[in-house]
Amino acid sequence: MDGAGHPDRRAMLAGGLLVATAALTGCSSKRAAPLPADASPQGRAASPQAAPTTPAAAFARLMAGNQRWVSGNLQHPDRDPNRRQFVAEKQQPFGSVLSCIDSRVPPELLFDTGLGDLYVMRTGGEAIGPVVTGSVEYGPMTSGTPLIVVLGHQRCGAVEASYNSLRDGKPLPGNLEAIARALRPAYDETIRQGTPADPVDTMARNQVTLTAAALRSNQDLAPLVKKGTLAVVGAYYSLDTGKVEVLSGAPS
Repeated sequence: MDGAGHPDRRAMLAGGLLVATAALTGCSSKRAAPLPADASPQGRAASPQAAPTTPAAAFARLMAGNQRWVSGNLQHPDRDPNRRQFVAEKQQPFGSVLSCIDSRVPPELLFDTGLGDLYVMRTGGEAIGPVVTGSVEYGPMTSGTPLIVVLGHQRCGAVEASYNSLRDGKPLPGNLEAIARALRPAYDETIRQGTPADPVDTMARNQVTLTAAALRSNQDLAPLVKKGTLAVVGAYYSLDTGKVEVLSGAPS
């Protein structure tokens, strides 16, 4: 009776309950998570492993990660909230990887790396142009990243489509034709080599080797390579085994 006789009072009580609930929810959602025990006074957890600073050390780190990928003995490094906090304000990747867009070839996974470890650029068939080249240059030229890896792979659809298009003289639709044009030097090299048993696979490997050589002799990267502070490696990934094979440029 009292509530029915005083609708304003009922509305006030209901509103009060909503406000109280919202306030409690807000307090709960805004409560800061406690810092991990090993966090620094600035709220940044210590990096679990120092980034390698030489081409040889960076290359060794990557290849060790790939060996873990092949064996299945993965460490999943640098993939937790502590690492997220550590790299939130500054990054220092130890490698740059230019790979294909293929969904089966994610560099972070097949090298068993984590957050903030690699700069990654992905294009169809590792095709390059000014923007892609600039992206590859970014790490070595701005933060001293000591390693670039150009990573091709087995059964590359972009290379196969480009090979067929160039062989048959039939342009690919839309902007896919730009990929075929970018891969023309690899196609020409494959034809020059005669009649390989698997011309698409040969072209994929040639694309890696030619792209790595072009980056290695790039006017901005070549001085770093000559000085020994940067290595540009051409590599090939097997979808069947998960293994990365080095084709050129491995640092000693």
